[in-house]
Amino acid sequence: MTSIVLADDHPVVRQGLRALLEAQQDFTIAGEASDGLETVALVEQLKPSVLLLDVMMPGLNGLEVARQVRQRSPHTKVIILSVYKNEAYVLEALRNGASGYVLKDSSAADLVVAVREVCAGHRYLSQPLSDRAVEAYVQRAKAAPLELYETLTSREREVLHLAAEGYSNAQIGDRLSISPRTAETHRANLMRKLSLQNQSDLIRYAVRRGVITLEGVPPQAGVKGSSSKRSANTEPR
Repeated sequence: MTSIVLADDHPVVRQGLRALLEAQQDFTIAGEASDGLETVALVEQLKPSVLLLDVMMPGLNGLEVARQVRQRSPHTKVIILSVYKNEAYVLEALRNGASGYVLKDSSAADLVVAVREVCAGHRYLSQPLSDRAVEAYVQRAKAAPLELYETLTSREREVLHLAAEGYSNAQIGDRLSISPRTAETHRANLMRKLSLQNQSDLIRYAVRRGVITLEGVPPQAGVKGSSSKRSANTEPR
């Protein structure tokens, strides 16, 4: 039996995925999560065969969730669900341990095939994505300098995400089970590493890097954009 955890912040999406996957006699839904931090904890607890994961999640984005799941539950296969078709997102997902990358406009049959393929030990990429295109992007990326985001620790990435969503140090501490002072220290360290001067810089960096979407920016932040969502043609950098 293939056990699956569903991670998406939209209940209606999870309901649809559950109905689709439970129609397969050898699939069972072990649990659901609506938040990135909750997802990591749930997968660590349940150790499912597969994690079906939205790329953009509150609390911690899907790409970082995939990286932490690889460390905490290495036998769990991760399939990313995404609207982003460009190779940069696919590459980062694969680097972070994902075995599959399924576009949200794929058919139901494609998703079932993806689950079966990754459970069989294969990689699955939705059309029109291809291993050749990803490999070409890898070769271009090798010439690029080290991205500063890669210098952040897992905890600093968690703090970055929560801080960009408008959480205070006390609230971050509560979410991560650390003291407010420790949260403040992590925030100061990550801002130093990323050469950020203030909260507005932090939010703009998080949106540009793909850590959060513009719709995840708190209204009081005063960070403006042309759209409430990032374009599917943008990429993490």
